[in-house]
Amino acid sequence: MAIIRPRNALSAVALLALVGCGSATVGAVGSPASAKWVGPPVTTPDGGQVRTTIYYGPWQCSAAFMSRCETKCAVQGRALMGCIWLADIKGDWQGRFMLLPAEAGGRLAITHCCCDYPTINNVAQQRRVWSRARESFRESWAEEFGAWPQSGGTYWEGHHIFDLWHGGPPSALNNVLPVPGEVHAVINRQYPACYAGGGQWSTPGPNLPYAD
Repeated sequence: MAIIRPRNALSAVALLALVGCGSATVGAVGSPASAKWVGPPVTTPDGGQVRTTIYYGPWQCSAAFMSRCETKCAVQGRALMGCIWLADIKGDWQGRFMLLPAEAGGRLAITHCCCDYPTINNVAQQRRVWSRARESFRESWAEEFGAWPQSGGTYWEGHHIFDLWHGGPPSALNNVLPVPGEVHAVINRQYPACYAGGGQWSTPGPNLPYAD
């Protein structure tokens, strides 16, 4: 699945807590994530604050995520070739509820189903669309989660969850995730393997692939 874009930081936490596509990593035990981004506190409309943390894979999809991908592909008349678990987005809210201190939060798994989509022939044009939208996209991200991540003064790359090569939308708010360069390189190398079928991306992995 792609990121669900809420309209404000408080609704982000509500979605993270309630959405049915992945809070399985809570209390995970395993190797550390390949990278982690911790955003700044963002004030919510009720006067509280929410902080976003992103844990990066890629990991093999759990059996549940693999099953959901199989259904998603079948509904489109496609076969599932593989599933790749890209990241987990964690939201932590602190504020007051009924005048008392309160906390809430949850996690959202960011996965991609590698259905047997055909490739497209206008990828260069789609990349130009993204290039024109990149700055405004970062500004929209900053309103929700804090400034777009950087390393050494260089902005992190935007990864298209549903990739452009197979027809993913280039500037949709629910299709781009900030990813550090070294992790982005790994993910880009693994996408062709996911679409090829067989191998690790067509084999279910653990429910809890990393440790906080």
